[in-house]
Amino acid sequence: MAHTGSDVCDTPLNGVPEGMDLLQIDVETDGPGRETAPFSRNVSRKLRHWERQLAAKKSKRRGEKQRRKLNREQESGTAAGAGNPQFTKRVMKAITKERLSEAQSTGLKLCVDLSMTDRMSDKEVSRLAGQLRRLYGSNKKAPRPFHLLLTDLREDSRLYRECLRMNEGFLNYMVDITEESCLDLFPPETIVYLTPDAEEALETVDADKVYVLGGLVDESIQKKLSLSRARELSVRTARLPIDEYMVKKNNAKNFHSKILPVNQVMDILLTFCDTGSWTEALQAWFPQGKGYVVAPEDRPPLPVSPSEI
Repeated sequence: MAHTGSDVCDTPLNGVPEGMDLLQIDVETDGPGRETAPFSRNVSRKLRHWERQLAAKKSKRRGEKQRRKLNREQESGTAAGAGNPQFTKRVMKAITKERLSEAQSTGLKLCVDLSMTDRMSDKEVSRLAGQLRRLYGSNKKAPRPFHLLLTDLREDSRLYRECLRMNEGFLNYMVDITEESCLDLFPPETIVYLTPDAEEALETVDADKVYVLGGLVDESIQKKLSLSRARELSVRTARLPIDEYMVKKNNAKNFHSKILPVNQVMDILLTFCDTGSWTEALQAWFPQGKGYVVAPEDRPPLPVSPSEI
């Protein structure tokens, strides 16, 4: 016998009329063991349109945020002084890398002779590693950096291990690191070894020369080690023109010294190459605690031609 519509509605199923059971909506579509019913084509199209609008709004907000940040940076640069544009860290890093790369090709050459570390204590070796970090930092910031070379640096040496330990990114420094000496790399007639014990004062920085700094921290004050090393190499020596541009200053300990760490010598050379003035370079970087001050009388800087710096 055929059932009528009322029969169907009145047939109970788990206590609920079967007709009403067909009208139940399952809201737990994301529960375990359930599959999401596919959207209709029209609903899917509307959903994609809504997602595109949302993404566009987010992108617009990001763009506005970046523009506001750029405007603040530009306003800060204007306040700091005209002609001093502000760059992002990424741009500054790229500019620095390009400048150092160019220096390795065409820059003035400066070697740090690291052949004397066997005469140094562990503490002195650690101090030298720190000085090399500061020396490299000064060269990175310079408008016209040197082409830096660390010579006589063996990978099995205490100094090499200390540089790796103390100086983050040491192996990425844009310097030439070699176990060879400066004589292995350059003709002896081009080398000028800078030592405070030399008789001749350095007058100019010549592009045809290779300048060498003795990598030495000597707390025990062993006399004239860098001068002895230069004589061993049979190369020309020179000193910073401290006597020519500075005078002794009275102090309680009556202490006067011309011996400087390699990073401070580097700062003086970089400033001289940038300004052509020994007075300005020594005034800026010679430590006051060494007992010397720039002479009070005005002295014109030694002439430096563009080809020499």
